[in-house]
Amino acid sequence: MTLRSLAATIEARKSADPESSWTAKLLSKGPEKCAEKFGEEAVEAIIEAVKGDQAALASEAADALYHLLVMCAARDVTLADIEAELAKRTAQSGIAEKAAR
Repeated sequence: MTLRSLAATIEARKSADPESSWTAKLLSKGPEKCAEKFGEEAVEAIIEAVKGDQAALASEAADALYHLLVMCAARDVTLADIEAELAKRTAQSGIAEKAAR
């Protein structure tokens, strides 16, 4: 699965029955709950990165990416919006970009 197909699935689940879809259930709880869940998953990924278990990190990173996209979807920020922001940043070095903020 690619990030684009995952984002499309999340978008499609926005209108699904929360009893039949984890994504719909999470979205039905609002953006704050989606943000909380993303935070939990990000921390779990950090823990696995520190431990050095590659398989566990890959699993937690996948969870974090999924929950990041759900959190963004809860606020109507699309993967295309994120990609457009990333595209702007490739025009300059990371150091220059940070200095411009």
